[in-house]
Amino acid sequence: MQQLTYLGPQKLEWQDVPKPKLCSDEAALVRPIAVARCDLDLYVAMGAYKTPGPFAFGHEMTAVVEEVGDRVKGFVPGDRVIVPFQIHCGTCDNCRRGWTNACTTVSPYAAYGLGTHPTSDYGGAFSDTVLVPYADAMLVTLPDSISPAAGAGLSDNVADGYRTVANGLREFPGEPVLIVGGLAQSVGLYAMHAALALGSRRVVYADSDEGRLSIAKRAGAETLKLSDMNTQTRHEDEFLIVVDASATREGLMYAMGSTAPCGFCTGVSGGLSGSMELPLARVYMKGINYQVGRVHSRTVLHDTLHHACQGTIDPLAFVDEVLSFDDCIDAMLDPRPKLVFCR
Repeated sequence: MQQLTYLGPQKLEWQDVPKPKLCSDEAALVRPIAVARCDLDLYVAMGAYKTPGPFAFGHEMTAVVEEVGDRVKGFVPGDRVIVPFQIHCGTCDNCRRGWTNACTTVSPYAAYGLGTHPTSDYGGAFSDTVLVPYADAMLVTLPDSISPAAGAGLSDNVADGYRTVANGLREFPGEPVLIVGGLAQSVGLYAMHAALALGSRRVVYADSDEGRLSIAKRAGAETLKLSDMNTQTRHEDEFLIVVDASATREGLMYAMGSTAPCGFCTGVSGGLSGSMELPLARVYMKGINYQVGRVHSRTVLHDTLHHACQGTIDPLAFVDEVLSFDDCIDAMLDPRPKLVFCR
């Protein structure tokens, strides 16, 4: 079969590889029909993300079920599905807690298309066929009302943005939200989109990029140009709910400096370097609750799919273009926030 393979910085190649086979009675084989480019994919393709190749590429996908194991109960060939990018069993203690980014049955960081699992290769979304080792636990039916292109990013970038504001707005309905945008391009925009959809009475989107600021303004957010984050250390107001999607030291400092005492600041990335400085003394004195970590893909997907079906969140709101699989190599380094590829 054909598989898009990451070989090294700015080097992607279609390769002929063996087609996967069912590994157990709980597994399924699916054929990807739409793949969204995750924010991280751009930096992986550039070589800024230090996972060495070769590995199968792409991880935000919708698909059609091709074959299922004898013990799979929820799906049959021909079903349209969303495939969460994190591999998880659904039965270990962490999975039952909803921590699907930390399944203890598989190797740490096991996922499609990122080369982060040293002991198993689960393939990538830009492939003719993908193995889903735990079909009933992982797969989610794609409703007829949601197109494959719209469904592709629901379990990752859309969910990642949504979870940064959902819990805070659930606890503090209507509360103003600050989003510091940046390298996690679409995640910051989806966080802004979710905050508006969930009823925040004031959503401020701060960024140094004019294109993303224009998108946020058209969506209904108040926008703020951060021309020099080294001198703009904080917003003039403080916010109980703050999102750092900048993935930079300067953005993180601005986000934390703008967080109100006992407020909540969520980071969606650890940055592109191995470590990042934190202003812990300030965080301690203000009592800030800082959370950083990967989204629990399958767990949050339930909510993002619900909002997509209700029309309160549009997964395609920030998609710049829908292209074909044939275009993916040339388009992977396109700097625009969000692209989707359909077979």
